[in-house]
Amino acid sequence: MKQQTLLSIVIPAYNEEANLRPLFDEVSRHTRALPYQFEIILVDDGSSDGSVAILQQLAAEHDEVRVLELARNFGKEAAVSAGLHSAEGEAAIVMDADLQMPPSLLGEFIERWEKGADIVVGVFATRNMSRLRRIGAHWFYRIMQAIGNEKITPHATDYRLLDRQVLESFKTLTERNRITRGLVDWLGYKRDYVYFKQEPRRNGQPTYSMRKLITLAINSFTSNSLIPLKLAGYLGVFILTLSIPAGLFMYIERYILNDPMRLLFNGTDMLAIMTLFLVGVILACLGLISLYIANIHAEVINRPLYIVRKKPATIEPLASAVAGRKERSASGQKETVAA
Repeated sequence: MKQQTLLSIVIPAYNEEANLRPLFDEVSRHTRALPYQFEIILVDDGSSDGSVAILQQLAAEHDEVRVLELARNFGKEAAVSAGLHSAEGEAAIVMDADLQMPPSLLGEFIERWEKGADIVVGVFATRNMSRLRRIGAHWFYRIMQAIGNEKITPHATDYRLLDRQVLESFKTLTERNRITRGLVDWLGYKRDYVYFKQEPRRNGQPTYSMRKLITLAINSFTSNSLIPLKLAGYLGVFILTLSIPAGLFMYIERYILNDPMRLLFNGTDMLAIMTLFLVGVILACLGLISLYIANIHAEVINRPLYIVRKKPATIEPLASAVAGRKERSASGQKETVAA
């Protein structure tokens, strides 16, 4: 590929003043060895420390640095989307600002892209996290694999390369409560994977608290699967399948057969079964309503009906024949009008 090809590197940052210069030095050192031009888009997500001042200094000192300052803290997903929307390169690479995603892998990501991958996904081979978070991550991916509309790669990260065509498709996605990696997975396209060890955080403290991680997990479940919405209906059907036979058995055994099994069912037992039956009816009705809500949800997020990865090449003889037919049709219409 030509040396003039431009690639974008998108880095969202929130209160990362201690990491920004080391990060830029690392990225610059590895990109200088690659035969491409780079723009480095640093997105400040409403930082309250000295991050903005450092970003402005980097932009003043280096022509390849572009800084986007968000008006407040909108969250990482919005910051990543803002960076991808403004990327002008033939491909864009997203990475975090805490140096846990090694810039030394940039060349490998680009190499996989050169070989034909539209998306190159970074996947943690090993992770630096507490036992509690490791257990939470394990069960999160187990549940997502079970209920998700699209299968996701366990421990996949936001460290990924997106081809220009993927970027243009990504811009058409309109939902506001978004999980970027989930949207990219939904798009499809030809992909490859780079496995790496998660580096320890260089400076500062993680800004993703446990509360934010739980919120991210819930958003992932609700945005990538409709099963949570339908759980009430499934539960209602399950209760009905139990309560109806149980109620019929109790009624027949007690009042028609005069209790031959000496089970001594009384009015309280019948009332409990009737209550259980009515609860099942209510939950089943909620499940029916959820089907309509699911359809509304699918229409409101307004995702494209389909994504075209590659269009067929124009066949010149066929195109000429079609053009000839149109010309003959137009001339025939003119002759009819003249007559």
